[in-house]
Amino acid sequence: MTSKHENYYVPAQSAWPIIGAIGLFLIAFGAGSYVQQLKTDGSSGGVILLAGIAVIIFMIFGWFRTVIAESMSGLYSQQMDRSFRQGMSWFIFSEVMFFAAFFGALLYARMIAVPWLGGDSNNAMTNEVLWPGFEAMWPLLTTPGGTETQAMGWTGLPLYNTIILLTSSITLHLAHLSLEKGKRSAIALWLGVTIVLGIFFLVLQAEEYIHAYREMGLTLSSGIYGNTFFLLTGFHGMHVTLGTLFLFVLFVRVLKGHFTPDRHFAFQAGSWYWHFVDVVWLCLFIFVYVL
Repeated sequence: MTSKHENYYVPAQSAWPIIGAIGLFLIAFGAGSYVQQLKTDGSSGGVILLAGIAVIIFMIFGWFRTVIAESMSGLYSQQMDRSFRQGMSWFIFSEVMFFAAFFGALLYARMIAVPWLGGDSNNAMTNEVLWPGFEAMWPLLTTPGGTETQAMGWTGLPLYNTIILLTSSITLHLAHLSLEKGKRSAIALWLGVTIVLGIFFLVLQAEEYIHAYREMGLTLSSGIYGNTFFLLTGFHGMHVTLGTLFLFVLFVRVLKGHFTPDRHFAFQAGSWYWHFVDVVWLCLFIFVYVL
């Protein structure tokens, strides 16, 4: 009795991983330099940051093009499909841990560090020694240097963005259901609506940042509250941007007739990622804006 083995496609060496690594390095170095130059007139950090973002976008579209060409050529087997699923699952898990670290920093500062600095837990004189007159409260709107800021409320733009992202999850799910039923026009419609909602979210977040900097005095230099606010919302915005690019690639593939009701893992992967981003925003909206 002979056993049947599937052919497992092993791609040739690719330059895309090293290009992605270079882009990430430029983003990290540029972002750090940009933050350091906020109080000066230097702008090299911002240029490096934008260059890193451009490299990452170039890498994403180039790597996607390579993988799509391999898939449409029939090089992938069922085992390869399972490998993609495992890879995407571990990637999302790593993203969960990434945001867990930032949420952990927020909760540590809010639940432990600030009360301790205010004299809680048998440290009654701590505030008098380290920060005379300090009052344990959150959000912390005054820095040790005396800089004051305002807290960003949950109504207005944050609430609108929450509604937008929750709606986008519904429209993307409708697109997925349409794909499983083979309704290609409905797929394009709902997926297009999801992309537009993602763009609306980013536009409103940019408007929120402008309002925070110009009218509220809420910046990265606004102590622990400003730091955690912009780190959490900023990294989430970056993930929304990547998710929107991902969905745009899927939209183009739908228009070209790719995907079938039985084989469409790329669409599923994009859906997983977008729903993950939506769940993160919901947690962010509750712990950063509301509570």
